[in-house]
Amino acid sequence: MIAIAIDDEPIALDIVRSHAAKVPFIDLRATFTNAFDALTYIQENKTDLIFLDIKMPDISGMDFLSTLNHPVMVIFTTAYSEHAVKSFELDAVDYLLKPFSLSRFLKACNKAWELYSLRNRNTQPDEPATIFIKDGYEQVKVKLADILFIEAAGNYTKVHRQSGEMLSTRITITDMLQMLPPAQFVRTHRAFIVARDKVDRFDRSQVNIGSHIVPIGATYANCLQALY
Repeated sequence: MIAIAIDDEPIALDIVRSHAAKVPFIDLRATFTNAFDALTYIQENKTDLIFLDIKMPDISGMDFLSTLNHPVMVIFTTAYSEHAVKSFELDAVDYLLKPFSLSRFLKACNKAWELYSLRNRNTQPDEPATIFIKDGYEQVKVKLADILFIEAAGNYTKVHRQSGEMLSTRITITDMLQMLPPAQFVRTHRAFIVARDKVDRFDRSQVNIGSHIVPIGATYANCLQALY
């Protein structure tokens, strides 16, 4: 989901930015301290979800939402609890009371993802069955169903495959994640991505895929727990 965040406090935006970076299906494209700059952005760019503060100079988050002429999902982020009822009357996805934890943020994102998936079930094209990965001077077609996990190793990224073959590429693991459908793959560590349907078991420290053990980074543990 393509998201933006609006809050007049830069520190609050930093928190949203940090949390969003750990959620594999959230693509936070921009942040704004000025709601009117955000309005211009929304008019010119596809936006699925807004993390929106309520009490801001010039215009409140509630009033800002009412100005939008096309449906955008909203998760309110505020230090004030008294607006919760009104926010749900405006069909907000969730209401995060500052300061909120990563796990609470993830819960709100999961609710948005479920709604997004429901809305787009009949309009989204089928997810690709294959991708092309650059290997030296060649582009190699790889079946997504054949990928077990992906590992960053020095200057290379290794694609471990069910067929037993391993592909090495110069594509960064971050760019690789952008190539993969988020419904099928999840990042478990800054150096690892796993295929969700290949996971045999996991705890807070590691994922088991057959005979392979893939670590779980501390910042990704809550995200993985919430996806299963």
